[in-house]
Amino acid sequence: MFKPLFVFIGTRYTRAKRRNHFVSFISLTSMIGLALGVLVMIVVLSVMNGFDHEMRSRVLGMVPHATIESPTPIDDWRSLAGKAENNPQVLAVAPFSQMQGLLTHDGKVQKVLINAVDPKEEAKVSIIGNFFKQGSLQALAPGEFGIVIGDNAAKKLGVGIGQKITFVSPEMTVTPAGMFPRLKRFTVVGIFHVGAGEIDGYVAMTHIEDLARLQRWKPGQVQGIRLKFADLFQAPRTAWQISQSLGDGEYYARDWTRTHGNLYQAIRMEKAMIGLLLLLIVAVAAFNIISTLVMVVNDKKGDIAILRTLGATPGQIMRIFMVQGTVIGVFGTAIGAVLGIFAALNVSAAIAGLEHLLGIKFLNADVYFIDYLPSQLLPADVVQVCAAALVLSFLATLYPAWRAARTQPAEALRYE
Repeated sequence: MFKPLFVFIGTRYTRAKRRNHFVSFISLTSMIGLALGVLVMIVVLSVMNGFDHEMRSRVLGMVPHATIESPTPIDDWRSLAGKAENNPQVLAVAPFSQMQGLLTHDGKVQKVLINAVDPKEEAKVSIIGNFFKQGSLQALAPGEFGIVIGDNAAKKLGVGIGQKITFVSPEMTVTPAGMFPRLKRFTVVGIFHVGAGEIDGYVAMTHIEDLARLQRWKPGQVQGIRLKFADLFQAPRTAWQISQSLGDGEYYARDWTRTHGNLYQAIRMEKAMIGLLLLLIVAVAAFNIISTLVMVVNDKKGDIAILRTLGATPGQIMRIFMVQGTVIGVFGTAIGAVLGIFAALNVSAAIAGLEHLLGIKFLNADVYFIDYLPSQLLPADVVQVCAAALVLSFLATLYPAWRAARTQPAEALRYE
């Protein structure tokens, strides 16, 4: 098969066993460094993609995309929901009420945010049903004062299914004997594990009619409605539009960007910054090719002079060494990409196995919003990383190749 002269000689230099073994060693380390840089960049970007995906699918699947609330209890939430569903962005609507307080059991105390829900309607706007370890959301029946809690809260309180826990409301009850906090006994009917420490530790659910009785509201009254959107990034604008259409000043909207927006933006910013830092590592590995080719040019001055005397042009000499450097870059990038893809697909299982083996938890649910290491490999990231590595490798060949093209045959052959 026909090959251009510069391709034939450039690939031959790459395969040949050089007289200068140090040059061969530097060439090998350049290739290994480039491969490691590509590998690490693919793995880290996949992990950041995993955090981004889990944030959107799990955490934002549990918390409301937006809520429409009123300063006073809402009597007819279904008519309000019907008006909200006229907006094409709204996929589902469910009623809700909330109350903060403390859960106590056997001398243990845990702060909690109780979300009062209608089990039939809640399944339309939340993914909580997918994460129950024991019991289910349907176990919440009106009048029975059942409650479902996260496994972190259950562990801290030392309770299981069927046991009683006491909810302490921040509101006071005035009696002839003085003011006392409002207390209510609930029965644990479900335990869930989402994997997000904030939710598993501090969120509980009960039936919306039970919380209305605790708040001394009329039957059927709710705090507001919860909305699920087709595009959660349109939540701020869409929720505001809906609240305005329902009555100016009568209702107000809250969306997920107020409660979890900072966390999501932090993840996106960290991905961008870490990607930039890792690209610099790839750049360092790629520019090691410069030192490799400079030493190769010094080692091959005699060969360059002979090629020039045989009629090779400076452009052909330059392309020879550009081919050699590019081959190093291609092989290093390809090896790094293959290893990076394999590592990204298995890093979650590997970390989980290491945690099980060592008996420790690298991601503490009390500190991080999830307690496991996620990974999501995106083909676009692999393509971008490989393209960046190849471009940097190619740019690193230009200066050494230019120096080779300037070699003067007479000077190079003077001492040969």
